Amino acid sequence: MRYELYYWPTIQGRGEFVRLALEEAGAEYADVARGLAGEDEGEQELVRHLEDDRLVTPPFAPPFLKAGDLVIAQTANILLFLGRRHGLAPRDEAGRLWTNQLQLTIADAVVEVHDCHHPIASSLYYEDQKKEARRRAEDLRARRLPKFLGYFDQVLARNPRGPGHLVGGRCTYADLSLFQFVAGLRYAFPKAAARLLDSRPRLVELHDRVAARPRIAAYLASDRRIPFNTQGIFRHYEELDE
Repeated sequence: MRYELYYWPTIQGRGEFVRLALEEAGAEYADVARGLAGEDEGEQELVRHLEDDRLVTPPFAPPFLKAGDLVIAQTANILLFLGRRHGLAPRDEAGRLWTNQLQLTIADAVVEVHDCHHPIASSLYYEDQKKEARRRAEDLRARRLPKFLGYFDQVLARNPRGPGHLVGGRCTYADLSLFQFVAGLRYAFPKAAARLLDSRPRLVELHDRVAARPRIAAYLASDRRIPFNTQGIFRHYEELDE
């Protein structure tokens, strides 16, 4: 099956978690909005599909994936589907639910990172809420990130199949997503991330292990991987990384 991924054409964002799974699976897919002639045309195509009133199960927002007659939205929901189909999650129900639970926790952490630079409203520019963003970033660095990273470090340590993966003894989409989260933190908060990861080598080892997987390494080195930038979820503002 050839998948169609719909996401904004110029940012990694939440769509990147899906891209990583598709790349690791070796799946054939079209990144629809990026495949068009220009940025504006890509965004218009994405909006056109979002507003398609013929869809019985319309997505609220991107990313969403078309797989035959299925239209699947929400990052964790898409990964639940791909994980079962492409061997990126355990076969048993308990294992699939546990992997999905970890993905949902990563999604919670991603929201907090986003809300750090947009603490008042997404409709306002960062420059309109810089004072509030600095306060939110201070709490994120001091309390929330240590809590999230500490949790994932414990999950790795307690894995009965060994600390190399979050779930079982092989790579799952949760590993791919935690790689992306760590990579995003290193871009957005290089100083804070260095401090926080220094005492959590298992997270660094997982990041490096995922980055070295053949298909992921090829993807990261290709032009399919959109660079981090200050339009996405993980944004670097020096004043927020003290």
